[in-house]
Amino acid sequence: MTTPWIAGCGLTAFGRHEETPLEGLAATAAREALLDAGLAPDRIGMAVFANALAARLSGSLTVGQDALAHIGLSGCAVVNVENACTSGSTAFHLACMAIRAGEVEAALVVGAEKMFHPALGLIDSGKSLPDTLLGRVTPAGFALRASRHMDRFGTTAEQLAAVSVKNRRAAADNPRAMMRDPITLGDVLAAPMVVDPLTRLQCSPIADGAAALVVVNDRLARELGARLRVRASVLTSGNYDQVADLSEWHTDSRTARVAYERAGIAAGDLSVVECHDAFSIAEILHYEGLGLCPPGQGGRYAERLLAGDTACIPVNPSGGLMSRGHPVAATGVAQIIEVGRFLDSGKGARTGSLGLAHCMGGDKAADTKSCTIAIIERCAA
Repeated sequence: MTTPWIAGCGLTAFGRHEETPLEGLAATAAREALLDAGLAPDRIGMAVFANALAARLSGSLTVGQDALAHIGLSGCAVVNVENACTSGSTAFHLACMAIRAGEVEAALVVGAEKMFHPALGLIDSGKSLPDTLLGRVTPAGFALRASRHMDRFGTTAEQLAAVSVKNRRAAADNPRAMMRDPITLGDVLAAPMVVDPLTRLQCSPIADGAAALVVVNDRLARELGARLRVRASVLTSGNYDQVADLSEWHTDSRTARVAYERAGIAAGDLSVVECHDAFSIAEILHYEGLGLCPPGQGGRYAERLLAGDTACIPVNPSGGLMSRGHPVAATGVAQIIEVGRFLDSGKGARTGSLGLAHCMGGDKAADTKSCTIAIIERCAA
């Protein structure tokens, strides 16, 4: 069974792209990824295109074929994927499965989203779900988690705010990030309240943007000189038949255990993590679920990261969703790109060659609808 490798990547800036259609954003990222890999479109055996909101906002369907025609890709299999915030990372997972199965030698993964649209409204996990009808939209669900974590573990408002400040500081060095101006703990705490205890600066901003990856097999990796090997790619769903504990995220822990086992590593072997910080409390819960710190210590871990504690594994050095922006279907692909770029850069006090990209999507019965983890290794030349 062959191993998936990342041979090329492409990424637009995240933000407002009012003059560029969804298909144009996607084509820009895809073209950049193919150029980076050194592959012509006719070398691609399969494309997996992720988009979460076009059908809802504009009535567009099977966008992948429309977008990829702009780069001359036709004739091969094109699969369109919607899986909430993990749409992009789910597309990556499917491409890795195709490579491992020997179905194709090269697959193109694209995630693209246009969110600045008057029909968007509040993000939810389905208009007809009972929770949504009762007002439990996405910000409210995460606010409940924050309140429960604070009550059970003594997590403070300042610790929640530390996540926002840390990620904004990191985004200052990312030219593609949407929010780059520095903020303070006071700014975060004084920002307008969205749902108590989460203020506006603790919520990820909507964005337009696209990201793309070229995934190849062992033979093409050698030909192209690819250096980023996929040690593990895992996709799971939540558990809906038991009472959820809002102060911990057991689906995180379960998915992480599978990923670490498949990769043959432990959390302490990682040099960098990009995780799904849709809200400040989300990042704190993910520290714990991914095994970066014990349960209940996520708030303290956020303080340590903000203080520059080099004993901590860097988390979201790209700025994360809260500062890079969150164009839903592009996010999971962008996280993998950012992990690879961090490993290539040699930044950070921790030596090593392993990074983890984590994403979550949707909400059901106080659990997530989907969770993905990809573990990437930078191999020597």
